[in-house]
Amino acid sequence: MRLSSLVLSAVMSCAVLSACVVEAPPRRHAARAVVEIDVRPPPDRVVVVPAPRRGYAWAPGYWQWNGRTHVWVEGHWVRERRGYHWVPAHWEENRGRWHFEDGHWER
Repeated sequence: MRLSSLVLSAVMSCAVLSACVVEAPPRRHAARAVVEIDVRPPPDRVVVVPAPRRGYAWAPGYWQWNGRTHVWVEGHWVRERRGYHWVPAHWEENRGRWHFEDGHWER
């Protein structure tokens, strides 16, 4: 009798838990490669920024390192995220080395 009560309890627990929806918290940053090089990127290009677009943020173009040289990546629209602001892709110089920080959303 005790075994059947234990089994019934386990089955009921599984049924209750299977009805729950568990959502992973949003990731702060997507995984991305670290780029740090000795080669200074060229100056940013002068580009006409398009007129604002409702529900989107403009991600300006930037120089991307392809392993041998810098290649220009054109700007594009990214869908807005409520409560966040867009941080554009950029290069940071530190002690003669250049570190690339990809564009991302921040609170």
